[in-house]
Amino acid sequence: MHLVQILLPLTDNAGRRFDGSAYGRVRSELSERFGGITSFTRAPAEGVWKEGGHTAHDDIVVFEVMVRETDHAWWENYRAELERRFRQETIVIRAIKVEML
Repeated sequence: MHLVQILLPLTDNAGRRFDGSAYGRVRSELSERFGGITSFTRAPAEGVWKEGGHTAHDDIVVFEVMVRETDHAWWENYRAELERRFRQETIVIRAIKVEML
């Protein structure tokens, strides 16, 4: 099994918050495709990274789904779609191998 995590920003690059329906759409799409989803939207996480000579940060929400197989082509296309919708250069989607206990 793999745990796929999608890190989405709370605001665009100008600092405007995305409408809740944008996250609802993602939740619906993933739930329909994978049969379930976990979303961490109540207390945003903070991402921090070095970019050029300064430190950047984003408040983010995290969506998670469990998958048996990772369809890389589907995820690459979905990531490109999310980057377009959320007006981001890069959206992080990562898969972590998990052992079910």
